[in-house]
Amino acid sequence: MSSLLQTPQVSQLLGQNNVHRNLFAPQLVEAALRRGEAELAAHGSLVAGTGKCTGRSPKDKFAVKDSATESKIAWGSANQPFPPEKFAPLYERVLDHLRSKELFVQDLFCGADPQYQLPIQVINEYAWHNLFVRQLFIRPTVEELKTHSPQFTIVSAPGFLADPKRDGTNSEVFVIVNFAKKLVLIGGTQYAGEMKKSIFGIMNFLLPERNVFPMHCSANIGSDGVTALFFGLSGTGKTTLSADPGRRLIGDDEHGWSATGVFNFEGGCYAKCIHLSAETEPQIYNALHFGSVLENVVIDPITRIPNYDDDSQTENTRAAYPVEFIHNAVIPGFGGHPKNVVFLTADAFGVLPPVAKLTPEQAMYHFMSGYTAKVAGTEAGVTEPQATFSTCFGAPFMPLPPKVYAEMLGRRLREHAAQCWLVNTGWQGGGYGIGKRMSLPHTRAMVNALVEGKLADVEFEIEPAFGLSIPKACPGVPPELLAPRNSWKDQAAYDKQAADLSQRFAKNFQQFDAPQAVKDAGPKPVAAK
Repeated sequence: MSSLLQTPQVSQLLGQNNVHRNLFAPQLVEAALRRGEAELAAHGSLVAGTGKCTGRSPKDKFAVKDSATESKIAWGSANQPFPPEKFAPLYERVLDHLRSKELFVQDLFCGADPQYQLPIQVINEYAWHNLFVRQLFIRPTVEELKTHSPQFTIVSAPGFLADPKRDGTNSEVFVIVNFAKKLVLIGGTQYAGEMKKSIFGIMNFLLPERNVFPMHCSANIGSDGVTALFFGLSGTGKTTLSADPGRRLIGDDEHGWSATGVFNFEGGCYAKCIHLSAETEPQIYNALHFGSVLENVVIDPITRIPNYDDDSQTENTRAAYPVEFIHNAVIPGFGGHPKNVVFLTADAFGVLPPVAKLTPEQAMYHFMSGYTAKVAGTEAGVTEPQATFSTCFGAPFMPLPPKVYAEMLGRRLREHAAQCWLVNTGWQGGGYGIGKRMSLPHTRAMVNALVEGKLADVEFEIEPAFGLSIPKACPGVPPELLAPRNSWKDQAAYDKQAADLSQRFAKNFQQFDAPQAVKDAGPKPVAAK
């Protein structure tokens, strides 16, 4: 299980007597309870808190800028450079911190397709973090472990706090990827999602060169055997809408689209569980039993029953569990070429239609724009929805120039005659604070209609604000909800808001290198009526 890519320092660290390797879920639960890291919920889930970091810390994420990355990564606020000369001493200090600790190690895979699979190793200071990665990534068989050779190693030390002046970080928190050394260094944060997303970013860097389109999306398969994809940022509904009792789940968050079809990067799911109920999200609710991990979920001190409506710690409460905990999941996580691709956006302005059909050029435009709202809790400092543009519906995880990913999307849509849709899971009848959030049953009805082909024979019309094709009717959805302007009491206010959002789109898109046909597919800024 050793690797030539493993640094001598890591090899020395793993040679200590206090290192536990590839423990199974029950052993890790016992260790987490023994160490006082977590509690056990009534239904068997392990419940842990993440302290002050209840979401990702994008301002503390870096990639080491060296000969391996200098000309490839799209440097900027999402991909901040970190100097190699600062990385080396910080790495040594983190290892010094860990040498006196009891450590937990997992050897895992990212990628269900063996042709593109990335062997990884995760070294954790916390037992519950080690359970998290074991359940989120793909677990090797006993035979696979004998030849497992990690190509990337995560070293996670939440108890180590950086000194920004000394270490060159922005705060005491840091998430640094070093492609040359095949390392991810994490410190100062207990939020487990940083480990998962770091590997996702690595896959997004490596796979395009192998003609695999890496995607921040969920995927499922219908009874007809046809795959559907759901793109969107955290909180827009990827996990919820893909966990459909009538469809088989491939995965809830990260996939690759190769020449042979779609494959899941992960072996588990990471679902938001605020306001979770058996009625609205039965598959996720029923997946939360022994072996699953709950983050920042409040439980009753006596009964240990979780209160999924309690957001006193954060609105970004989370549940991590193996994908096989979802009934009828696809194991291993493979699917054919999709026929429907759905972009999920939570429009905080209440302007975009609930569902719209996109041309390939419009799909590339909206993919590069990645418009949505940051939902409360998913990032540090975000306390209420904020309108934002996140390239490719996942800018923090996309190290290459946006054009690379957008061109791969457009090419695959055309090659496989896939239809792209824009679905607004955000507000209607007004913006945040005035309108209402689109109801989940109505959104499900629209998604079911488009993936089942029920919109194929429906009449469409072009809405004027964005030039989008919207259906005049949809099974299970009141017609008055389909045209966004009609849902506003003050339609003049809608026009003003639509003009404002259109101008935001145009201003944001100025940064991109895109074909003229894609630029022309965006909304045309107009003055409000």
